[in-house]
Amino acid sequence: MVLVLLERVTPLPVERAWSRLTDWARHADVVPLTRISVVTAPPTGPGTVFVARTGIGPVGFDDPMEVEVWRPPALCRIVKRGRLVTGWAEIEVHPHGDGGSRVVWREELGVRALPALFDTPLDWAARRMFGRAVDGLLGAGPGPAADAGG
Repeated sequence: MVLVLLERVTPLPVERAWSRLTDWARHADVVPLTRISVVTAPPTGPGTVFVARTGIGPVGFDDPMEVEVWRPPALCRIVKRGRLVTGWAEIEVHPHGDGGSRVVWREELGVRALPALFDTPLDWAARRMFGRAVDGLLGAGPGPAADAGG
């Protein structure tokens, strides 16, 4: 299991950054080979369930997730409920500077039956994937936004 901590600063106002980060279907636009299905009716809140299907054709896996904490526009906690991918994610959005936002994305990620020996490559891959996803959702390309240690 790995813990990923990413921080981004964006000129987007808090509400806009929040809206982009919590538009679950939009995550499919920034995560390769992935489709998102929101299972529960809007609006998003505790108990909202969505499923990320990653793969090509019939080869792939489902990553069902459930919103556990919903405090817009400041905090969302998601729990992964899948048979393969486990863990949780937290999205925080804070005011920053003159009308912008600071985003903190924490994710504890595990893959069942994957030995701890693979934690380092999993950590590396997760940081790149989640970093690109956050950058894409916020409308920024990869670049000066910083990854925090973790």
